[in-house]
Amino acid sequence: MPERVIKIILPRDQSENAIELLENQDNLTFWQEELSGKNFVASILLDSLQSESIMDLFEKKFSKTKGFNLILFPVEASIPRSKETKESKSTNVKEDKKSKMRISREELYSDIVDSTKLNNVFIMMTFLSTVVVAIGLLKNNVAVIIGAMVIAPFLGPNVALALSSVLAEKKLGMDAMKTLLTGGFIVVGLSAGTGVFFNVDPNISEIASRTSADLPDIILALASGAAGVLAFTAGASTAVIGVMVAVALLPPLTVFGLLLGSGDIKLATGAFLLFMINIICVNLAGIATFLFQGVSPRTWWAADKAKKATRRSLVLWILTLALLIAIMLLINK
Repeated sequence: MPERVIKIILPRDQSENAIELLENQDNLTFWQEELSGKNFVASILLDSLQSESIMDLFEKKFSKTKGFNLILFPVEASIPRSKETKESKSTNVKEDKKSKMRISREELYSDIVDSTKLNNVFIMMTFLSTVVVAIGLLKNNVAVIIGAMVIAPFLGPNVALALSSVLAEKKLGMDAMKTLLTGGFIVVGLSAGTGVFFNVDPNISEIASRTSADLPDIILALASGAAGVLAFTAGASTAVIGVMVAVALLPPLTVFGLLLGSGDIKLATGAFLLFMINIICVNLAGIATFLFQGVSPRTWWAADKAKKATRRSLVLWILTLALLIAIMLLINK
């Protein structure tokens, strides 16, 4: 299990309270560092799945203390190697069993926030992946299409959108939506321009297969959303999982742009509906997986607010999904 170091910084007059709190935890490895000016500094070595409970403990105790800071660092290696035994993991902190399946919400939030940033890298990666997938679709080349999805940066913003509902973080949701909309406009604009200047054959299998939605498409999108969230919550690499989300989103949106540019409005509408169905399924699965993993705010009043926000999001996504499926069925009659 990956390890973390938590560094705690407090005013010196709070050192006894901090040490007492640490000593009350069974089998917790910690050490006091040299006093720095007016500060007390201590560090804790623990596995990543324990970090949330300890961080919550100190935040609850010292959040209103001026000068309190808590910093989390990843650990590349430690000697002796940590042993995953029941005894070594036991502390006096009351833990939700679900929280032991994931990294802390603070680390999770930090990782996801970084992936929602709308910057030049996101714009260029979206631009390049659209160019590559458009060429792959026009040439009916599956390998090129897969290559485009490897570099498509759509995993982070979609996971962030799901997390914003679970934590009732409005700003995170707005940032994720802004990034997704910008990425969507880039894909549609670039692919529509390609459709104007190049011959788009709607009978090409890689294009035709993305002009309508069926049950396997919905299952794929649900699996992609769940896998994306699991990758983030487990602190695992998201490079491969990001391809799954891109499979559900990038090709249908590019097909929509290509057909729109070529003037085939009916098939373009089908591709757009497929994209919308997929993005809703990705977020539905993401929210459900966050709930399964026990991700929630620490305080009860924030948790109550988050439950209401999650309930509203689930109802909205489900109703919208049902409406889109109904429209798709009517079009395909």
